[in-house]
Amino acid sequence: MAIVVVGGHSRSVGKTSVVAGLIAALPEFNWTALKITQFGHGICSADGKPCDCDTGDDHFRALSDEKDLSGESDTSRFLVAGAKRSLWVRTRQGRLGEAMPDIERKIAGAENVIMESNSVIRFLRPDLYLTVLDADTEDFKDSAREFLESADGVILHQSEARAKWKTVSMEALAGKPIFKIQPPPYVTEEIAAFVREKLVAGNAAKSHAAEGIVNRL
Repeated sequence: MAIVVVGGHSRSVGKTSVVAGLIAALPEFNWTALKITQFGHGICSADGKPCDCDTGDDHFRALSDEKDLSGESDTSRFLVAGAKRSLWVRTRQGRLGEAMPDIERKIAGAENVIMESNSVIRFLRPDLYLTVLDADTEDFKDSAREFLESADGVILHQSEARAKWKTVSMEALAGKPIFKIQPPPYVTEEIAAFVREKLVAGNAAKSHAAEGIVNRL
């Protein structure tokens, strides 16, 4: 099983569109898709709606299988794009780690997994981590900044203007593969080829390592 994580520095920069685009462009990987959402105070993880269960432990996490094929929600878009399974994971801010055993159980047996998240990088080492950046959007999440150096590739909205980020320098991207996009689309043939090449090479290396272990037994 290969795991791909797609993050981004702010809301509405296209993380969901990139995940859906990769699912559609690479159907041979038979994806299980996850969207991970962390809610702040006053929002219930059970359904993502306002509530007063702030201090209780029973509502700090929830995982649900998406069944809707309307394409109206993010997880529904993953199914429409061709995912074999789509999950929405909700946790309170700072408590994603406690939900990881549930997530691991849910994806056990999946052929390949693609996740929309930044913070999940704290708890697992994906085979590939892509971050989506838009120089015209000033906000830069702490989680995106923390793991920027871990990114295997950057999907960057094209812009002629200087980046509006005040806390991150473009020099932080030096040496990383950068794929410039002008949405739509969010996933170009170049991006799809990059992901395919990385995952095929990684799976081949895992198979070779497994064969070596068997031969030594």
